[in-house]
Amino acid sequence: MTAGALAVVATTAGAAPGADAQGPPDPHARTQAALDAIVAAGTPGALARVTTGEGRWSGGAGVADLDTGRPRLAGDRFRVGSLTKTFTATVLLQLDAEGVLSIDDSVERWLPGVVRGRGHDGRKVSLRQLLNHTSGIFNYNRDAGFLAEFTGEAFLKNRYKGATPEQLVRIGLAHPPEFPPGTGWSYSDTNYVLAGMVIERATGRSYASQVERRVIRPLELRSTSVPGTSPAIPGPHSRHYSKLYSEDSGAAIHDVTEFDPSVAGAAGQIISTAGDLNRFYAALLAGDLLPARQMKAMLTGVPIKDGGHGRTAPGAVATYGLGLRSDTLPCGVTVWGHGGQVPGSLSRAAATHDGGHVLTLNRNGDWGEQALEDAVLAAEFCD
Repeated sequence: MTAGALAVVATTAGAAPGADAQGPPDPHARTQAALDAIVAAGTPGALARVTTGEGRWSGGAGVADLDTGRPRLAGDRFRVGSLTKTFTATVLLQLDAEGVLSIDDSVERWLPGVVRGRGHDGRKVSLRQLLNHTSGIFNYNRDAGFLAEFTGEAFLKNRYKGATPEQLVRIGLAHPPEFPPGTGWSYSDTNYVLAGMVIERATGRSYASQVERRVIRPLELRSTSVPGTSPAIPGPHSRHYSKLYSEDSGAAIHDVTEFDPSVAGAAGQIISTAGDLNRFYAALLAGDLLPARQMKAMLTGVPIKDGGHGRTAPGAVATYGLGLRSDTLPCGVTVWGHGGQVPGSLSRAAATHDGGHVLTLNRNGDWGEQALEDAVLAAEFCD
């Protein structure tokens, strides 16, 4: 690690050079301090970008590259992980609004014969239940065989292997349902891989093309992409670092920037920037991407269980709608957004109900306490 590993950078949009030190206090000082705390706890680097009606603010701490010491920059691209789910749900809800499908259609209607066996029956699972994780379908990411291939030292050997959506779904369906559809809640990437398959069946076009046509191009998200099987991150980006999910705090740190993201599929493969993600969540919550009926459905949540891959802090008050979750912060403020985790990258997006105040956070290391991210949200949204 270079001496620059603890460097801190922060920029405030609109700040005048040489501003009077006795001027008004920085409204994002607590947010910056929370980013510094993430790096002090051992993450290589952290980046946050805030958008409000008054302007934009970017803060960073630590480094984008442990070898060169380059600091994290506002325009750095990164793998967003499960923030992808909000994009997937938005496309499916647009198709619902257009009458192409209904979110209350059964999975069987669009993917006949796919969700069958081991107690599964796609006739009893709705698209809505895929999107709000009440389907009961097992999360393929928790399968012992999948973990044996894509965690620990095995990840380094298999990082370019990839998988098709059909392969990922088969892994999930090899397990019996966790509960009958609609009777419980359990976070499952398998749900969103299935949702991506439905998008392709209903439109006759690829998942990537639908996200690009319906979200990326209309919002001019120029740094956002759906990489498919490409292992590279295009454009300026931070390196992504992992301890390969070892529970040993002293485990070696590996550069995992490149890997085939098809193993995350429509559940977690998108690459973006904090600025693009702020634009996306602001537009979504402002009602620019969905009609009122579909927006209401997206925001209608079910209680989230503590812990789990959905990155919910124990004891937190949270609900999950359709690709969008709510979190009630300790000060009582409720924000909407999502969390994301893929090798080497942890992300959070949070916004007020109207999209008028948005924050996106990324850290380029996949270890560390969830509470560190929660502290950034509380610092930004709580007075």
